[in-house]
Amino acid sequence: MEQPDRQRIDKWLFFARIAKSRTLGGKLAAAGNVRVNREKIDQASFLIKPGDALTISLERRIVVLRVLGCGVRRGPAPEAQLLYEDITPKPAAADAAKPVPPQRDPGAGRPTKRDRRKIDRFRNSETDA
Repeated sequence: MEQPDRQRIDKWLFFARIAKSRTLGGKLAAAGNVRVNREKIDQASFLIKPGDALTISLERRIVVLRVLGCGVRRGPAPEAQLLYEDITPKPAAADAAKPVPPQRDPGAGRPTKRDRRKIDRFRNSETDA
């Protein structure tokens, strides 16, 4: 089977396993969440070709892909990964400097289980005397 020169964006998103269905790929494109070569598209019928750069805004991240080929079918993941090259820039130094969880000074806040046992032992020793 011969690969087409150009392909609809909704079909390509489905074949490349970016969207779970062709309908969701079309909705992603129609909602304006896909840019082709920095141009925002609003149609699922937009035709892409190898060499195009796609910027896709997903729920929690932005993905930048270079189209390497047009798909013929929705195959397994290794086959789908041959359709694109991920050129998403690495996150800035924000991940390198992870925030330190807050520390509580001893004796501040709620007592721990160990503290509660010490308090119970102390109270029981007073009532025994």
